[in-house]
Amino acid sequence: MCGRYATTRSAGDLSALFESYDETDGGVGPDFNVAPTDPVPLVRLAPEGHRALSVGRWGLVPHWSRSAGGAARMINARAETIATSRAYAPSFARRRCLVPADGWYEWVRGPGGRRQPFYLTPADGSVLAFAGIWSLWEAAGSPLLTFSVLTTPAVGELAEVHDRMPLLLPRERWAGWLAPTDDPAALLAPPPADWLAGLEVRPVSPAVGDVRNDGPGLTARVPLAREEADTEMTLF
Repeated sequence: MCGRYATTRSAGDLSALFESYDETDGGVGPDFNVAPTDPVPLVRLAPEGHRALSVGRWGLVPHWSRSAGGAARMINARAETIATSRAYAPSFARRRCLVPADGWYEWVRGPGGRRQPFYLTPADGSVLAFAGIWSLWEAAGSPLLTFSVLTTPAVGELAEVHDRMPLLLPRERWAGWLAPTDDPAALLAPPPADWLAGLEVRPVSPAVGDVRNDGPGLTARVPLAREEADTEMTLF
């Protein structure tokens, strides 16, 4: 967790929602099945202090890394250890970002070992902001912008789906997450339970398990198989 998500809004919509300058140069398109190392939008502070909408590759590559080959293993950073991790701590201290998302996917193993995917998304269709960190990695003089999503122990009913969840930032916490601070650890609190109650947990097609599949059908609700509907997964 989190290993797959959806982000489908245009650069124009995201720029307006996050009050940011668009520097994506047409590099943002709808993606209903974002996978590790995919290029996707993120919001960070530019050196001049304004918010910038950029395109980064999912899977942080520390600036000191000799290659980008391990990026797929660096898509998530645990909130509990991020401040002390050699790979993540420098970015957590100085290079935090917001990762726009419509929702994310999790898989629950049911009877017989069958894995049922679920899509977790705001019931009202609003945008999510994952807490992220970013880094620039230089390769042959060409900088590569990469990022990781912070994860935290799942809270409330979301723990029935997975024991981890992305660190979700309500709108009132966006500015604080991006702003310079001498105490970034104070920013790691999970969102309020009543805010999380606005998330829908939706069973979706197993087709999302294939990274080659894309399109709005991946986020559409599907009926649960009877043997799964009869289990204790009362959340669904």
